[in-house]
Amino acid sequence: MKTLVIGGTGQVGSLVVQGLAAKGAAVRVMSRSKDKAAGLPNGVELVAADLNDPTQARPGFDGVDAVFMVNAMSPSEANEGLTAVALARLAGVKRFVYMSVHRVDDAPYLPHFGAKIAIETAVRTMGAAWTILRPSSFFQNNARLKAAILEHGAYPLPLGSVGVHCVDIRDIADAAVNALTSDNFANRTYAIVGPRALTGPEAAEILGSKLGKPLVYAGDLDAWAKAMSAFLPAGIVFDVQQMYAFFQQKGLLATPEDLEDSEAIVGHPGRTYEDYATELAAAWQ
Repeated sequence: MKTLVIGGTGQVGSLVVQGLAAKGAAVRVMSRSKDKAAGLPNGVELVAADLNDPTQARPGFDGVDAVFMVNAMSPSEANEGLTAVALARLAGVKRFVYMSVHRVDDAPYLPHFGAKIAIETAVRTMGAAWTILRPSSFFQNNARLKAAILEHGAYPLPLGSVGVHCVDIRDIADAAVNALTSDNFANRTYAIVGPRALTGPEAAEILGSKLGKPLVYAGDLDAWAKAMSAFLPAGIVFDVQQMYAFFQQKGLLATPEDLEDSEAIVGHPGRTYEDYATELAAAWQ
């Protein structure tokens, strides 16, 4: 069975590729850039294509039995995702695993949440066996905070004080590999969440303790947006800022059923933020 991984050079997708390759699966990665081939495991095929050009992207689906898709957040996210589903249908793909976001229906006004709702609907109705993964916010977002944390003693990720069941991207990849290689998870939607809710102040305290220095939680949304504007397009900054505003108002909390489902498809207890913070502190020091 050959699996196409769309987004296979990104944070989560690259781990899915590694997991599938470790199981001996035939894997093809779709990426916009041929330059990404150097980072792929031996034996993994790369197809350079852009889903905004269906004619160019269509051959990438030839001979494919299963698809895993994670779309980059962008103004064209919905179009790219829906195009991939349409091309998978035309190719007769038998299994489709899609990475959405936790509690996506609670904030459909967020541009990237709304895009995922449309793609989820297409995946469920495409005629293939499907699995939708809905992960929470990533532990690994902390890695982008190095300068603020080490140079200024500030923890700027604006998670808020309600709580978010943040998750390790390695658990998301484990869930995806299991969904792609087993029939046990077909035609269901799974939350992929960490074992407990985490607030911004708690995240700052835990990571600070691992680093051996106190961190001040600096969860100001406008300050975060101003800092991110130097690195990200204005539309993405707006989208993510509104997402964090939603987190601050409502949180992103898992139900007991979410926790059970997550552990079932991940295949092991979820990794903890404490363990992740220990690893991150060691890497930085």
